[in-house]
Amino acid sequence: MDKVFKALADGTRRELLDLLFANNGQSLGELCKQMTITRQAVTKHLLILEEADLVSVVWHGREKMHYLNPVPIGEIHERWIGKFERHRIEALNTLKQALEEDSNHE
Repeated sequence: MDKVFKALADGTRRELLDLLFANNGQSLGELCKQMTITRQAVTKHLLILEEADLVSVVWHGREKMHYLNPVPIGEIHERWIGKFERHRIEALNTLKQALEEDSNHE
């Protein structure tokens, strides 16, 4: 999970993930057209995203297509965010039930 957090810590890599989210399955050339950095820099960032398993690649002939892999982000959500959301949802549910009980007693 450390590789995922390291990969997500960089704004350029988050931008690449956003581009893949908007249009999954892009070549290096397609991604480079949308970025303001060099092709070599895009390649470097994509390799870090691949190592973190946030991007997977599929070869179509000689062209390497990049796809967003949302699984590691889902795992982060489940481990680090979801458990905090559960408490809020439970609190809202408790509040809703209390308000409904109060309105039924009137």
